[in-house]
Amino acid sequence: MPARNSLKTYIENGFYHVYNRGVEKRIIFEDEQDYKVFLKYIKEVLSPLDEQEINTKFVMQGLSLLSMRRPVKSYYGKIEMLVFCLMPNHFHFLVRQYDKSSLEGMMRSLMTRYSMYFNKKYDRVGSLFQGRYKAISINDEAYLLHLSRYIHLNPSEYLTDLESAYSSYSDYLGKERTSWIRPDVIISFFKNNTLLDYKKYNSYKNFVEGKIDSMKMLGELTLE
Repeated sequence: MPARNSLKTYIENGFYHVYNRGVEKRIIFEDEQDYKVFLKYIKEVLSPLDEQEINTKFVMQGLSLLSMRRPVKSYYGKIEMLVFCLMPNHFHFLVRQYDKSSLEGMMRSLMTRYSMYFNKKYDRVGSLFQGRYKAISINDEAYLLHLSRYIHLNPSEYLTDLESAYSSYSDYLGKERTSWIRPDVIISFFKNNTLLDYKKYNSYKNFVEGKIDSMKMLGELTLE
């Protein structure tokens, strides 16, 4: 079960459910560009520094000197993104942190950069997100599995095709190969039958889209 009373208690090799939403529940992704910019920022903080440098050089040569920038701090090898989903007014991540400090630094970088982009684009000032992000420690394999299902099912309230969502679901189905997504931890439960209760689900897709009450496992999972 998640350590409900230990928000922001960081541990080495820990799994975390990270989430936040717009201040006053406002929309934080107004159009397709906004989603893509946020995903670009995630990719940058989770990519090796040399890949960021290559991208920067391309921008410098292909566009203008005004596009010059320093590579952002890389958390490659320190943070792994297992699952993500972007919704119009909130986001969910399931990550693994290998040391005690990387998650905090990565989220600060990501949320600050995106807020600056959003406020400039829409000519607004002030906070974009509802306070600091939430980070709940997960220490149970079954909970980890059901949480991944919950995150991937989030868009079902407004989409019939989950694969078209801004999420990692297509990577889990083998239809995408996003460099910064690590689905192997969750997928291994089905390949190796490590959790006996889930042997009847012969694929991750069947588990996610089947008629299962994950909330019995997850309890009251809400954005506070």
